[in-house]
Amino acid sequence: MTDILDELSWRGLVAESTDRDALREHLAAGPVTFYVGFDPTAPSLHFGNLVQLIVAGHLQRAGHRPLILVGGSTGLIGDPKDSGERTLNSKDVVAGWVEKIRSQVSRYVDFEGPAAATVVNNLDWTGTVPVLDFLRDIGKHFPVNRMLARDVVRNRLEAGISYTEFSYVLLQSFDYLELFRRHGCTLQFGGSDQWGNITAGVELIRRSTGDRVHALATPLLTKADGTKFGKTESGTVWLDPEMTSPYAFHQFFLNAEDAKVIEYLKVFSPRSEAEIDELAKATEERPHERRAQRALADDVTDFVHSRKAREGAEAAAAALFGRADLADLDEETLTGVVAEVGGGEVTATDGGLPGVVEVLEASGVVASKSAARRTIAEGGAYLNNEKVTDPDAKVTDAALLHGRYVIARRGRKTVGAVTIRR
Repeated sequence: MTDILDELSWRGLVAESTDRDALREHLAAGPVTFYVGFDPTAPSLHFGNLVQLIVAGHLQRAGHRPLILVGGSTGLIGDPKDSGERTLNSKDVVAGWVEKIRSQVSRYVDFEGPAAATVVNNLDWTGTVPVLDFLRDIGKHFPVNRMLARDVVRNRLEAGISYTEFSYVLLQSFDYLELFRRHGCTLQFGGSDQWGNITAGVELIRRSTGDRVHALATPLLTKADGTKFGKTESGTVWLDPEMTSPYAFHQFFLNAEDAKVIEYLKVFSPRSEAEIDELAKATEERPHERRAQRALADDVTDFVHSRKAREGAEAAAAALFGRADLADLDEETLTGVVAEVGGGEVTATDGGLPGVVEVLEASGVVASKSAARRTIAEGGAYLNNEKVTDPDAKVTDAALLHGRYVIARRGRKTVGAVTIRR
């Protein structure tokens, strides 16, 4: 067996673990069945979940067997968060999200071979347990004083926390116990914000069976200023291309800070230590080349979306800033670009398509029609990369990309989009 714990550690993927030496021995002794869980709180997994899928891949390639849990029951409850009580989604909505996420996670692990993965749903065992049996067999192992001491619970006590969210830790711990019994699962991992839930499961197995199992947690990734890495101005970075386009996804990683890009490469890229060291040297000596950022964006976009989608994202970026022809972009790619760069909509009237000044204003690249006219006069206005010289001109049918889009640009870098409705 590969010493996978060392591999995960140098990549910065281990923030916490139970007894490190014991875990190392356990992983080295033979194939280990492990699990990681995802609650369906949205129709797609997001950036944070990607770290866990990457860890699952590393463990599987080292010969260990993944159980990927999609939380059909825990998704109905919701893990407590500091900001307040979650909105409970309907059973039908959660069931639909379970199926979407089950399909999504299946792209990241291998379902064949001696370490073949299995996708499980905790509703299969939780949904049939009588409440009295659950309270007697599971609840009795959870001292209330320890549950109250958890950070998220303590932070919520003054504002209030429902018994529903307060009891979430019992459900997640029960998952570990059931997977231990059903599949011989002896390792659970997740994000560091789940460490309390994860170790509670370890303790439940010890109290219930006397057996020793293991756990580890991955770190929270941050930006150089200490804020969370994984959000954009437009919100969460999703893995579903319909919620975050491959173009936006690629751009997100391409904009990684010099101070953090090597850390992110270790986490998200399959490149070797020697390759990453070389990129670190290049970043230090020639940061303007942004080689590490390009490697990061390419590797992670290939992994999540495909090489073809990444090449489409690169082509879109080139076309957007005048280095290639916008007309060559397929409709799906261009739609993703329009959603990312923002802008507005203009409805055609009986008088025909809108004027160029109206389009420039609607795109957001200028603040007003008068600013649009000034920009045209100064030679800095472009529609679909063609310089606008006549402020009284109108958009033509031939100029509409895929029959409805216009890309506006002011100068070299300020870009917006307009959708023309008829």
